[in-house]
Amino acid sequence: MTLKTITPLEAKAWLDRNEAVLLDVREAAEYKATHIRGSHLIPLGQISAARLPRGHHKKILIHCQGGKRSERACTALLTEQSDLDVYNIEGGLNAWAAAGLPMETGTVLPLNRQVQIVVGLLLVLFTVAGFGVHPVFHILAGLMGLGLINAGATGWCGMAMLLAKMPWNRD
Repeated sequence: MTLKTITPLEAKAWLDRNEAVLLDVREAAEYKATHIRGSHLIPLGQISAARLPRGHHKKILIHCQGGKRSERACTALLTEQSDLDVYNIEGGLNAWAAAGLPMETGTVLPLNRQVQIVVGLLLVLFTVAGFGVHPVFHILAGLMGLGLINAGATGWCGMAMLLAKMPWNRD
């Protein structure tokens, strides 16, 4: 199984000619914040051939924010159904934006910014509480830092998963 990739400009040309369908495998909050017009949201955790939009006989273009989740989605779909014509958009939405291609924006903060705000607030709170209440709060601040390191290294962020379930981030 070979993973096929495509540049954002090539993807845009295929979409303009109605030769492909576009899947966004980010979370609902990320999609609400910004997305490519006409893309179909199927978060990575829900990706399956059964969930593909009608017209999946066309080429299937998949993107996320930077390309890692969409790569996993391509692999999952091809493992499930090897005859699909699936392409990972190189660099994801970041590369799409860098190419100057159009995007839709919403009113919800992107999930990564929500995580930054919550983690920043918790770090300040735990640090202050460590000095004023009990030193054990410094350990909690350290654990938050370890969580950030893990998220950066693996792409898995428990805080993002928790925030994605909040009412303002759901469909």
